[in-house]
Amino acid sequence: MTTSDINLEKSLNIKQKNVNRQTGLSPILHHPKQQADPLIPHTFKECGLHAWLIETLKKVSIKKPTAIQATCIGPILEGQNCIGSAKTGSGKTMAFTLPIIQILSQDPYGVFALILTPTRELALQISDQLAIIGTSINLKHTTIIGGVDMITQALILVKRPHIVIATPGRLADHIRSSGQETINAFKRVRFLVLDEADRLLTPNFSKDMQECIRILPKAENRQTLLFTATITDAIRKLQTQSSESGKKPLFLYNVIKSSVTIPSSLIQTYIFIPSHVKETYLYRIFNTQEYKEKSTIVFTNRTRTAELLCRMFCILELKVTALHSEMPQKKRIQSLERFKAEASKILIATDVASRGLDIPFVKLIINYDVPKDPNDYIHRVGRTARAEKSGESITFVSQRDILLIQAIEKHISTRMEKNSYISDFKVTQELNTVSSAKIEAEISMTNFGKLRENNKRKHGDFNE
Repeated sequence: MTTSDINLEKSLNIKQKNVNRQTGLSPILHHPKQQADPLIPHTFKECGLHAWLIETLKKVSIKKPTAIQATCIGPILEGQNCIGSAKTGSGKTMAFTLPIIQILSQDPYGVFALILTPTRELALQISDQLAIIGTSINLKHTTIIGGVDMITQALILVKRPHIVIATPGRLADHIRSSGQETINAFKRVRFLVLDEADRLLTPNFSKDMQECIRILPKAENRQTLLFTATITDAIRKLQTQSSESGKKPLFLYNVIKSSVTIPSSLIQTYIFIPSHVKETYLYRIFNTQEYKEKSTIVFTNRTRTAELLCRMFCILELKVTALHSEMPQKKRIQSLERFKAEASKILIATDVASRGLDIPFVKLIINYDVPKDPNDYIHRVGRTARAEKSGESITFVSQRDILLIQAIEKHISTRMEKNSYISDFKVTQELNTVSSAKIEAEISMTNFGKLRENNKRKHGDFNE
């Protein structure tokens, strides 16, 4: 183990040391520095993209690079490793997929790139974007995620698609169980991408990340790209590590120059309420003139809460759908598509919906439960006010949430405003109606959770 490796392990959480070393960032950091603004390209041509790829972008009305695309595409094309940070809705996905596709077109083989994401929904969204911009080169890509038959996935991996988008848990399952042929498919990977890197570089993903990275080429023989909306301590420490000679340099770009990336057009409010009437306050919001026509995502901390609220509001005849990890994969996709098509105005979800999902028309975020990590709050509220559009967040605060709210406000350097649109009097009038619906919903949830266990046995689905 080199001195650089030892220093890195000391600086990071002990549960993360192997992951961060294996990503390749520990031995390749070379004096990270910000590009000066005058050097930022203003067109895709100036970024170094070829004419055929620029033409493909024009066909889908993408004519000008965003800040993170303009700054990161060039260095990636030049062979540099990259940490890219920008607020949600800033075009981070295209910042790494465009240069990867251009380089792939010059020497197409599989598996050329591995993209790891923390959630199935984000993996599917990246897949959708690749389907659009990869048509000109007959790009072959696949998603390796939970909820899908493992044998079917293994057969696809053996055929070696150009790009694999995967959740670490499911890919690790394949590495452990699908045999040497699957492992061999990743021996020539040119690019490793960690999308939503702040979450992937946490202890929860540590074991599976190690399993995924160990089968890849050594760090010096591939490019490593990290993209995130939040600069965490783990990523910040990676930036400051000393370098080893002879390795690929690291390019660092942080659009905001700060670890906090709350959209400037977001109005952040709170409602202080007793915890036992939260459901009724939520119902009142959905029936308040100010909010009832707005597309809304409600975030909960537990899957059971999300499912209960969804069933309860269906009983109350609201157009609502749910998204959480207890749902079968097919139903998760259907729920998300239903919300995107605005067939349902309300999506009730756990944090699987807080990362990377690009739904431009969302106008309201409700934190039904206060997140325990301030960074999760940033990702949740980042689902609205995207691309400089307006948006609002409402956070339900009970007595036990005070310290959590104070931690969030300190982290984002902003005080939330008290929401003034909700009538306490009307809430009291609706208590009985909502309570009756809640009881009916709770009765219907007797078998909740058993379906997930059945799916695990059927698909070997023990991970996201």
